[in-house]
Amino acid sequence: MRSALGLMLASVVAAIVIAGVWFWTSSPRADAAPPQTTAAAKAEPLPAAAAKQAAKDDVETTAALSKRADASQPAAPAAAPAAAPAPVAAAPRCANPDALGITRTVVVDTTGGPGFGFLQYKQYDFLTDHEVVLTFDDGPWPTTPAVLKALADECTKAVFFPIGLHTTYHPDILRQVAAAGHTIGAHTWSHAHLASKKLTEQQAKDEIEKGFSAVKLALGSNPAPFFRFPALAHTPATTAYLGTRNIAMFSVDVDSNDFKSKSSDEVINNVMTKLDKEHKGIILMHDLQKHTAQALPTLLRKLKAGGYKVVWMKAKTQIETLPEYDAMMAKTEKPIATGRPIGNVVQTVAE
Repeated sequence: MRSALGLMLASVVAAIVIAGVWFWTSSPRADAAPPQTTAAAKAEPLPAAAAKQAAKDDVETTAALSKRADASQPAAPAAAPAAAPAPVAAAPRCANPDALGITRTVVVDTTGGPGFGFLQYKQYDFLTDHEVVLTFDDGPWPTTPAVLKALADECTKAVFFPIGLHTTYHPDILRQVAAAGHTIGAHTWSHAHLASKKLTEQQAKDEIEKGFSAVKLALGSNPAPFFRFPALAHTPATTAYLGTRNIAMFSVDVDSNDFKSKSSDEVINNVMTKLDKEHKGIILMHDLQKHTAQALPTLLRKLKAGGYKVVWMKAKTQIETLPEYDAMMAKTEKPIATGRPIGNVVQTVAE
């Protein structure tokens, strides 16, 4: 009896084992299923805060990176690591290890026509001790390239206030100023004295606007809304007008008096003597003065030796010149000479 019961129990156990093996081997298992070829899941959008951070981190987006992100390419799985952006070419380094350089760059919001330079405008005291701004008036002129070279040798930047009429004489030189990366404003059309009683308000306005349009014509782009009055001569009407045009006015803290200096040494002495008193400020020079061009390499070295640091001023936005003055200036543009080489036109026959 016991043998029969044991045999029956063994048969039941064997049947259960066989059924289990069959079920295990014949049923599909999620973890043992063969891999299927399917489209990658669409990446979930970043939360708002994370998206803002990503946008901030990806300021320098290269063309190659944009191409990889094209919608025609399969989307990468969400878990895949982000591709590193292609390297961006670094700005050229200064070749002079002991250069004066630029300590800081300031961007000016010219809304309302702010004034700079404590000789006349005492609104914004943004320079700290031993900080200077380099500025040049009255170019472009054949002496300007020498000024540009001196600045480039010291890896520093300045603000230029060209005369409109001079830009029609030497537009190529003004383009050299722009190519060197300096800030370019305007200094009227003909260096007229805008506080003169002989000028009407309309004539003063014409001088201002023609100057900016002439600079634009030479550059092929709008200049900065920076303006300096010839002889620093302003009137309530002209300052109010610049305010309506959102043009910043520049005066001076340290005048080089280079226009009446008799040598480069005198220019250097004028600047350094006044800086010893003021300790900082906007320096006024003229790039059409030969003594200034000659003095500048030594002057910049003396600024460096004296612990002075250059602050470069840029504009937040460029000026929008007025169409009627642009059209007026376009009529003054000189035609570009084309034709035979000069040797075929003018020949020396006797000396």
